[in-house]
Amino acid sequence: MGNSLFANCCRHVTDLIFQTRSSNSPDERSPLLPKPPKSCTVCLEVPEAAQCTGLFPDIIPNEAVTGSLQKCTEYIQDLSKAKGEEGLVMVCDKSCLRPGIGAADLLQRVEASRAVAVLPSDLGEGPAGLVDHAQSLEACQSCVKLEDSGLAHRSCRREEHVAAAGRVDAAPGARPVGQSHIEEQSAVGLDTALVGLDSVPKHGGAAPSPGSPGTPSCSLPTTAGKTALAQSTVVPPVPTSKVSPMAWDVSAGFVVPVPAAGPSGRGSRRAPALPSKQQQQKKRRRKKKLMALEHPSGVALMNGSGPHESLKGEKDARQNGHEEADPGEDGNDQEVIVIQDTGFTVKICAPGIEPFSLQVSPQEMVQEIHQVLMDREDTCHRTCFSLQLDGNVLDNFAELKTIEGLQEGSLLKVVEEPYTVREARIHVRHIRDLLKSLDPSDAFNGVDCNSLSFLSVFTEGDLGDSGKRKKKGTETEQIDCTPPEHILPGSKERPLCALQPQNRDWKPLQCLKVLTMSGWNPPPGNRKMHGDLMYLYVITVEDRHVSITASTRGFYLNQSTAYNFNPKPANPSFLSHSLVELLNQISPTFKKNFSALQKKRVQRHPFERIATPFQVYSWTAPQAEHAMDCVRAEDAYTSRLGYEEHIPGQTRDWNEELQTTRELPRKNLPERLLRERALFKVHSDFTAAATRGAMAVIDGNVMAINPSEETKMQMFIWNNIFFSLGFDVRDHYKDFGGDVAAYVAPTNDLNGVRTYNAVDVEGLYTLGTVVVDYRGYRVTAQSIIPGILEREQEQSVIYGSIDFGKTVVSHPKYLELLEKTSRPLKIQKHKVLNDKNEEVELCSSVECKGIIGNDGRHYILDLLRTFPPDLNFLPVEGEEMPEECKKMGFPKQHRHKLCCLRQELVDAFVEHRYLLFMKLAALQLMQQKANKQESSGALENGASPENGTADTEKSESEDGKIDDSVTGLDQVKELAETIASDDGTVDPKSREVIRNACKAVGSISDTSFDIRFNPDIFSPGVRFPESSKEEVQDQKQLLKDAAAFLLSCQIPGLVKDCLDHTVLPMDGATLAEAMHQRGINMRYLGKVINFITKTPGRAQLDHIFKIGISELITRSAKHIFKTYLQGVELSGLSAAISHFLNCFLSSFPNPIAHLPADELVSKKKNKKRKNRNLGNADNTAWASMTPQELWKNICSEAKNYFDFSLECESADQAAEVYNLQKITLLREISLKTGVQVMLKEYNFDNRHKPTFTEEDILNIFPVVKHVNPKASDAFHFFQSGQAKVQQGFLKEGCELINEALNLFNNVYGAMHVEICACLRLLARLNYIMGDYSEALSNQQKAVLMSERVLGIEHPNTIQEYMHLALYCFANSQLSTALNLLYRARYLMLLVFGEDHPEMALLDNNIGLVLHGVMEYDLSLRFLENALAISSKYHGSKSLKVALSHHLVARVYESKAEFRSALQHEKEGYTIYKNQLGEHHEKTKESSEYLKYLTQQAVALQRTMNEIYKNGSNANIMPLKFTAPSMASVLEQLNIINGILFIPLSQKDLENLKAEVQRRQQLQESIKSGDQLEPADKAVEEKEAEPSMPSTAIPLTQSSA
Repeated sequence: MGNSLFANCCRHVTDLIFQTRSSNSPDERSPLLPKPPKSCTVCLEVPEAAQCTGLFPDIIPNEAVTGSLQKCTEYIQDLSKAKGEEGLVMVCDKSCLRPGIGAADLLQRVEASRAVAVLPSDLGEGPAGLVDHAQSLEACQSCVKLEDSGLAHRSCRREEHVAAAGRVDAAPGARPVGQSHIEEQSAVGLDTALVGLDSVPKHGGAAPSPGSPGTPSCSLPTTAGKTALAQSTVVPPVPTSKVSPMAWDVSAGFVVPVPAAGPSGRGSRRAPALPSKQQQQKKRRRKKKLMALEHPSGVALMNGSGPHESLKGEKDARQNGHEEADPGEDGNDQEVIVIQDTGFTVKICAPGIEPFSLQVSPQEMVQEIHQVLMDREDTCHRTCFSLQLDGNVLDNFAELKTIEGLQEGSLLKVVEEPYTVREARIHVRHIRDLLKSLDPSDAFNGVDCNSLSFLSVFTEGDLGDSGKRKKKGTETEQIDCTPPEHILPGSKERPLCALQPQNRDWKPLQCLKVLTMSGWNPPPGNRKMHGDLMYLYVITVEDRHVSITASTRGFYLNQSTAYNFNPKPANPSFLSHSLVELLNQISPTFKKNFSALQKKRVQRHPFERIATPFQVYSWTAPQAEHAMDCVRAEDAYTSRLGYEEHIPGQTRDWNEELQTTRELPRKNLPERLLRERALFKVHSDFTAAATRGAMAVIDGNVMAINPSEETKMQMFIWNNIFFSLGFDVRDHYKDFGGDVAAYVAPTNDLNGVRTYNAVDVEGLYTLGTVVVDYRGYRVTAQSIIPGILEREQEQSVIYGSIDFGKTVVSHPKYLELLEKTSRPLKIQKHKVLNDKNEEVELCSSVECKGIIGNDGRHYILDLLRTFPPDLNFLPVEGEEMPEECKKMGFPKQHRHKLCCLRQELVDAFVEHRYLLFMKLAALQLMQQKANKQESSGALENGASPENGTADTEKSESEDGKIDDSVTGLDQVKELAETIASDDGTVDPKSREVIRNACKAVGSISDTSFDIRFNPDIFSPGVRFPESSKEEVQDQKQLLKDAAAFLLSCQIPGLVKDCLDHTVLPMDGATLAEAMHQRGINMRYLGKVINFITKTPGRAQLDHIFKIGISELITRSAKHIFKTYLQGVELSGLSAAISHFLNCFLSSFPNPIAHLPADELVSKKKNKKRKNRNLGNADNTAWASMTPQELWKNICSEAKNYFDFSLECESADQAAEVYNLQKITLLREISLKTGVQVMLKEYNFDNRHKPTFTEEDILNIFPVVKHVNPKASDAFHFFQSGQAKVQQGFLKEGCELINEALNLFNNVYGAMHVEICACLRLLARLNYIMGDYSEALSNQQKAVLMSERVLGIEHPNTIQEYMHLALYCFANSQLSTALNLLYRARYLMLLVFGEDHPEMALLDNNIGLVLHGVMEYDLSLRFLENALAISSKYHGSKSLKVALSHHLVARVYESKAEFRSALQHEKEGYTIYKNQLGEHHEKTKESSEYLKYLTQQAVALQRTMNEIYKNGSNANIMPLKFTAPSMASVLEQLNIINGILFIPLSQKDLENLKAEVQRRQQLQESIKSGDQLEPADKAVEEKEAEPSMPSTAIPLTQSSA
C-alpha cells in the first residue's frame, strides 16, 4: 500500500490532467488535448506581413530561441528541383523569420502539391514517390546548427535524428512500423529535401545522395506511388479515441501485411487517433514523473518491460541513415500496418454509490484510476483505498495490460484500507484542498504555483459544450452591447478595479468555520495503542464545536473539549472511513454546500486549476480576509517544498537530481522525451525551493554558516541549496566595480549556465542556479557540488583562476570537454600567462572554474564571462574605437566592467559575417571564371553545372549583384566544404579565394569560415604570451567590429522592424524582449530612444518612444528603490514602500512617511540585533525622501546609466511631457520590484492627500530569474509546422503542430508558454480550415494558459483575447465576442493607453462586431478611432487606411448617411488607385461600391424631394437600408485579421507558377543582398478540393 499512496499524494490535484468522466461519455479522455481536426475544405491564410499587422508572432519562428536552435533554417527546397544541382541554394535565415517572405519564396511547390491535391483522399493511386513525412522531418531536424557549427557535429546530429524517427524501410509504399501520426501526407514527398547548407552530400554518408534508400526522392519507380496514399493507420472498427499511435508504443501492437488493394482507405485518411495518443502521452507523462522521483537514475520506462524487440526496424537504426528493406516485404504490393491495442471499459464499484463505467487503456497504470477517483465528484472524498479484481488487490504501479483477467467489462471494487498517520494527514490535506478548490487566495498570495484567470467571467462559463447549450447569440435584440464608459475611445479614465473582476464562484460556499489540528496532538502512548492517529478540531457552520479522532479504522467524534481531554467516542459515534461522510452527518449545511462546491469544481476548465510550472505573481490583489487554515499553518513551520514529506528521504539532494537527469540516455525520441521531462520537472521544483529559501534568508529565518561575519558577508545553506548575497565579499570584484559588479555577476553567471545547458555536452556539468531579487537584495541560489564544503577552494579548482587571472591552472579533461562547446558558443581556445609567466591553455574565460566533485563529475562554475566584453562600455587606454561608435559617444564608462555582449548579438554578428564571407568569395570566383572564359574563348553549355546556360552568365556580368549570389554562393559553399574536408582536389586559385575571404571577415581558420571570440581580451589582470600577439590584435579588432555592429546594424534594424510593425511591443517587458532578441542590452535603451527621435518617420514610432521612456523611468526608479529598501527594517516595510510610491507617482507635493509607532520600537537596542539586520544602523533614513529629490535622482540615474536626458522634475511633468499614464508606471514599477498593491481606485492627481497609504501595500514578492529547460524535439516539430504553414501546406502544418503539442505536453506538463503558442497556431489553422468550434476550443485553452502562465494583463494575453473573440463571432456567440474584445481593449488601455497601432486593429474588430449587431453609432466611434490611429502609424496613404475608410463607409451606408459614406469610400478608392493601379481587383471593387452608394444617395434624394413636393400622400419608393449580414461582417473581420480567401482558376495557377519561378530568383538575390523587403504580393498555394482549387493571395502594402 505504501508506494501506491506515495504516488497518490505526489501527483494529486496538481496533476489532475483530465476532468471527471461521466459514465455516459466513454471516450471522453482528456479535455486538455485537441481532437483531431475534421477534414474540411481548406481555406487559406494571408501571411501576416501581407496585412502589415505583424500581429501574429506565431507564424514567425522566434529569433530568440536559445542557442543553436535559433538557426534552424526552415526552408525546405523541392527535391525535384535540386536533383540537378549539388548544392541547394543558401538561405539567409533572417529572411525566413520575416512573415511575408516564406510564402512567395516557396511557391515552386505549386506544381507538386497541386498534382496531389486533386486526388480525393480515398484514391488508392498517388503520384510517384510519396515518402514518409517523418523523413522530411529528420531533414529539418538534422541541421540545427548554422554553417559554422562544423561538419562532424552535423553528421552525428543527423544520425541521432535518423535513430530518433526510428525509420524502418524506405521501401516504396512500405509503411514504417510505429511511425508517428504524420504519415499520410500527400504533397510532402515532393518537397522533402535536406535543409540549408548541410545538405551537400559530402560528408561520410550522413546525407544520403538523392535516390539512395535513405532519402525521400522523386526518382522512385512509379509503381511505388500506388499504395502511397493509402498509408493511413487502418484499424479494425474500434472507437477512434482508443487508438494510441505513439512511435514507441507499439510493444503490444502487431504487424499485419495488407494487400495494396485492400479496403485501405475510405474515410480513414486522417487517422483520427489524436486524442487518444495524447491521452496516452499524458498518462505516460504522469507515470514517468512519478518514476522519475523514485529512480532518479532514470530507467527508461517504455510500455513493455523493456525496449521493444518487436520493432523490426529499430535495429540500431543503422547508423548511416540508410535502411535496407526487410526481405519478404515487397513494397509494391503490400503495406505494413500497425494495429494498436485498443482501450476498453471497466466497471468501478465504490461504497455508497452506483457502479459506473470507466474508459481505460492498457498502457495506463492502476495508479491513474486512483487519480480519476480522487477527482470525480462522487468519489473525491476517498484517498485511502485499494482496487480489487476478483478479491485480488491490484498493484498501483502495474500497467493494466499486465493484469491477468482484466478485460472489457471487468468489475473493479474500491476497498477501503486502514489508515496510517501519513494516510490520515494526506486525507485531511486532500479534504482541505477540496474545500479550498474555488478559493483564489493562493493565486493572490503567489503560493503553490497557483495563478489567476478571468476568462470564465467574460465567457460566463466554458465556451465549449456549455456554450452550445446556451441560446445562440444570433437574436441580436437581446445583446446588450454598450461597453463600460471607461472603454470608449477618448475616455481618460483608467480604473484599476476592473482588472480583477469579482468572480461569482469566489464567494465560496462556506462548509465549515474551522478545520484544524487539535492542541491534543499527538495521541499519548495508551491512545496510540487504541489506534488513535491524530485529533482534529472542527467548528461547523451551525457553530457546533467538535473534536474528531482519526483512527486506523476511520474518523469519529470524541468527547474532548478545548480544555478537557477525553478521547472516548462521543454518543452517537458515527465511525466513518471518510472525514466528509462524518461531517455530512453532523452538519446539514456542510452536506449541502460541500456537494454544491464539488459540482462547481468539476465544471471549471481544467486549465483553471492545474498548477503552473513556475510561480506567477499578481501585482494587484483585492483586500481578502485571512481565514484559518490548518494545512497552511503546518506547512509554514515545516520545511515543506511541493510535497516533500511524501517523498522518502525528506530533503532532496538537488545537485544529484539535477545531474542524474542530465545523464539520462538521449539516443532516440522516447529517451529524449523522458530526459527532457525529468530535467524540466527537477528544474521547476528547484526554482520553487530556491525562491522559498532566498526569501527565508532575507527575512532572517535561516542561520548563516559564517554567523560571526558581518551581514553582507554571510552565506547560507538551506534544504541542500547554497545561498549568497550580491555584495562584493572580500574585495573579490574590487577591480570590476565592487558591489555593483557583484550585483550584476549572478545574472551574467546565470546566462552562462543557460548557454552551457543549451549546448548540453555530455560529461560537463553546471550547477542549478537561480537568482532572486527580494526586498532590495540579490540572492544567488546554487546547488552544492558534492565535497566542496569540506575542502578549501584553492585545492579544488583544477581549471581556471580564483583570483581573476593571477594564478591560472588548466586540465586536459576540461579542455577536451570545453572544446566541444567552443564551436556553438564561438569561444576561441587561447593561451594566457600565469603569475610565473608560464603559458596556460584555456577554452573559456579565466574566471570560469573547473572543479571535480566527490561524485567524480566535472563541474564548471562562475560562467559570468562566457561572452565577449562589450567595448562600447569598456574604455581601454590607447584603444581606438570604430567611427560608428565614436559618433554615438562611445566608449562610455559604465558602473562595472562586466559588460558582455549578449549571445543573440554574437550569433547575429557571426551570421552577418558569414553572408559577407559568401559574397566576397562568390565575387572573386566570378571574376576568376570571367577571366578563364575570356582566355578559353567559348563557354560550353555543360561546363558549369551550377549555371545552366551561357545567357545566365551574361546577365551575371552585366548585373553582378543579382545572380552571382544565386549561383556563386552555391559554388562557394561546395568549395568551402571540399576544402574543409581536406580534399587534395581543389585547385590553388580556389583555395586562395577562400583564404582571402576568411581573412577579410576575421575567421580564425583560413580554409573555412569560423569566427570565434576570446572572452579574456581586455580583461583586467589577464596577460597573453608574446607568441599570440597577432591573434590578440585580431581578436581586439573583432570585438570592436562587434560593438560597432550593434550600433550600426542591430539598433537601426530594431527601429526599422518597429516602423514596419513586424515588432509590436506593448509594454516594457515586450520591448526588452524585442531588444534582447536582437542582442541589444538594456543599457542601450537611451541610445535606442535617441535613435527613434532622429528617425524620419518619428510620429509612426510614438508608441515605441513612449514605452521606451516609461521603461527608462521605471528602471531608473527600480535602481534607486533597491538601495532604498536595503535601509528599511521589516516592521517599516509597507510604510517605506507606500512612501516611495507617493514620491514617485503622487501629485501630493510633500508626502510624509509614517514611521512605525513608538511603543513598538523597543527602547533598548541590543547590539547583537543590530548586526542581524542587513541594512544600515539608522533604519529611518528612508523617511526623509521627498518627491523632488527622488525625481532628481531618477533623472541623474537615467543620464548616468542610460545616457538619456529626461526633461521632467516630477511625476506630473513626466506624464505631461511624455504623455505617460501613471497607472502604467505603477504597473511597470510593481512588476519590476515585486510589489503587490491593493486593488482599488488610486487618485494620483490629488494635491491634498497622498495617493498611497501603508494599507495599500499588500505584499512584496521575489523577482526570480532561472534557466528554462527546452523541449527540443517538440520545438523542431513546431518550427517545421510553422514553415509548412508559411509555405501554404496547411494540413501538414496542422499535423506537425499537433505532434509538437503532444511532445510539449509530454515534456512540460499541461501548462507552458510554448504550449500556449502551439494552441494559438492550431486554433488559427483550425479556423482557416473551416473548423470553427475546434478553433474556439483550442483558442480558449490558449487564453487560459496565457493568463495563468504569463499574467492576466500580459500583451500576449491581450492578443489571445482578440483571437478568441474572432472565433466566438464565427461560432455566432456575439455577446461573448464583444465582451472579450472589450476586455482586450481595457487591458490595452491599462498596459499602454490608446495611442498604439494594435489599438487600431482592436477597434476595427469592435466596430465591425457592433456594426453586425446594428449598433451603428457606437460602431462609428470605434471605427473612426481606428481610422485615426491607422493614419498616424501607417501613413495616410497606406492600404490599411483605405480598408479603414471602407469600413467606416459601410456603417454610414447602413445609417443611410450616404454623403459621409461616399466621402470615406472616395478616400479609400484614391488610395487603392494610387497604390495598386486602376486595374487591381481592390480598386475595381471600391469603384463598384462607389457607384452603388451614388445610386442609393440619388434614390434617397429623390424620395426626399417627392416628400417635399407632395407632402404626406407622396408615392414613396422603398429604400434599401442594409443591415449587414453576419457573413459579410465575418468576411471583413477575416480581412482585418489577416485572413483572405480567393478562389483561383486553372489559368491563374499557371500564371502563378511562372510568377513564382521568376520571384524565386529575385528572392535569392535579395536575401544575399541582405535587404529583407517583403515581396509585393506573396502567394500561398494550398491543398485544395479538386473541384475548386483555391489559394490565398495576400495583399501586401507595396509602397506604404
